[in-house]
Amino acid sequence: MSGQDEHATESTHLSEERSQSVKLDPRRAVELLGVTLVGILGALMIGFVALDWLRHYPSLGTLPTTAFEQFLIAGMWADYVLGTNVFQHPFMWRSIATGVLVGIVGPLVGTYLVHRQMALIGETLAHTAFAGVAIGLLVIGLTGFGGSLMFVALLVSVVGALAVQWLTERTSTFGDVPIAIMLTGSFAVGTLLISWGRGHVPVTIDIEDFLFGSMAVVTADGARMMAILSVAVVAIVAVTYKQLLFITFDEQAARVAQLNVSGYNTLLVVMTAVVVVGAMQVLGVILVAGMLVIPVAAASQVARSFRETLYLSILIGQISVLGGFAFAIGSSLPSGGSIIVVAIAFYLVAVAASLLAGRSAAISMH
Repeated sequence: MSGQDEHATESTHLSEERSQSVKLDPRRAVELLGVTLVGILGALMIGFVALDWLRHYPSLGTLPTTAFEQFLIAGMWADYVLGTNVFQHPFMWRSIATGVLVGIVGPLVGTYLVHRQMALIGETLAHTAFAGVAIGLLVIGLTGFGGSLMFVALLVSVVGALAVQWLTERTSTFGDVPIAIMLTGSFAVGTLLISWGRGHVPVTIDIEDFLFGSMAVVTADGARMMAILSVAVVAIVAVTYKQLLFITFDEQAARVAQLNVSGYNTLLVVMTAVVVVGAMQVLGVILVAGMLVIPVAAASQVARSFRETLYLSILIGQISVLGGFAFAIGSSLPSGGSIIVVAIAFYLVAVAASLLAGRSAAISMH
């Protein structure tokens, strides 16, 4: 064989290898399709929340009101087909929109928390947000403040997140002791304020809805806040993905590389606080950490890389939210418990699949 023939044969082999390498794995294609559909659904829900807000401004014309009414008409058809009487009401669409967004940003942030063994931080900040709800109720009752209750909860939760990060970095306590102290302390403060407020302020406090989650808790302000914060969280993760990934798998190497590890850790904790406050509306204080942990735990059983874990956890989280809503509506049960039960079912299926496949627990950093 001549040199030219050998070169041609080698070039052919190289081109075949390149073509095989660029072929999209069917499993990856399904995951990307699923994530794309979730993204479209999230965009539609953000659109609904925006229309729900813009329709109150007559200067914008009739378009926002007309488009908003189309959502309600679609809900009427859904009620007709399913034999229900819920989807034609705006509060149900707000709850669904909030739940869909929680199903995206919860596992998105939770993937980093689980791989960094920080799962407890979600539960801690949920209890901190509960204290924020108690403070908000007292402020409204004592001063007549007309602001959003969830906005007050968000501020308190962010302050709590910053306090946890400060204590973790600057005290000599072991491990997650500051997190445990903040968890119990904030819940204790919230309980005391709620108990005191019942006898001193003219505000009806339905503690059960905030503890276990309820579709009726989601207000127009709460849904709008969740939409804005969800866009912010997704954008921040997209911009800082590589830095957060580096710190997640090797914090010491990240420090050597002169990354601002403390700053990124604070950013992650604050994003967790944001997600927790939004998720608290439909999941409740007690169950909110489940959406940060369970979908990620399920995805980790079958995923082959960190990125795949991220994709699968978002898909599992979204299906858990929608399936939990369906179960809650059909059975007249709280939404929080229903969503978490569906998520746990996915986790058990993933564990069984992993055991049957004899899969190793190692996860690629890619």
